[in-house]
Amino acid sequence: MGVLNKIEPTLGPPRFQVLGVPVDGVQIPQAIALIEQWIRARDRSRFVAVTGMHGVMEAQRNPDFKTILKDADMVVADGMPLVWLGRRHGIPMQRRVYGPELMETFCRYTGPLYRHFFYGGAESVPDLLAGTLRRKYAIRIAGSYSPPFRPLTPEERKKVTRRIQATSPDVLWVGLSTPKQERWMWEQREVLDVPVMIGVGAAFDFATGRVRQAPVWMREHGLECLFRLWCEPHRLWRRYIIYGSGFVWNVSLELLHLKTFT
Repeated sequence: MGVLNKIEPTLGPPRFQVLGVPVDGVQIPQAIALIEQWIRARDRSRFVAVTGMHGVMEAQRNPDFKTILKDADMVVADGMPLVWLGRRHGIPMQRRVYGPELMETFCRYTGPLYRHFFYGGAESVPDLLAGTLRRKYAIRIAGSYSPPFRPLTPEERKKVTRRIQATSPDVLWVGLSTPKQERWMWEQREVLDVPVMIGVGAAFDFATGRVRQAPVWMREHGLECLFRLWCEPHRLWRRYIIYGSGFVWNVSLELLHLKTFT
């Protein structure tokens, strides 16, 4: 028996909309219970989008990406602004579903029950991540792969698919950043026989210590963006300053019923 099966989903988690993007009002225990249910069913390949303000705003400028998020089997709130909006919809969300925490918690509570594949990150990072989580939680490793930082050729895509398929993982963790990882999972769901794919972005770098995480108190109070902007201003200024201000503006319009987002 897997962990947290006492919290079995029944009719599915409550769902609300943020600027036309569906968000499932789950917490980490419910997300893990649903993931385990999918693994047991093994009826098709599903994917989980771990989405915050950045993903919601990316969906506003890219209709194809919004379609991908709408097609996701679960979209979890990886950001306190989405948690606060969930509460406004009457969903008693206490915390965000933080991607690195979801990955670590799943591995800690399920231990050797499932086979894990790690796809993404810089060269050697997925191998390092797999080894770290195996030592900490005794998980079983199906495989790992670091793709090049460029679009794969058709032949390379086929080789990657065959490589993953040959290892028969139960869970495929994807660390490519948004929106690349969601698009990759959306495309692979039709060709890979993997019960669950989960896009966790920077979790690969956080879990291996390559990138510093914000202090817990900042992560729990919606201030992680300030810490990450301070650490990586050249890379993240557009995400947090341009997208952040746009998110506040659009959500205000939506809450005041001045604009409808679909």
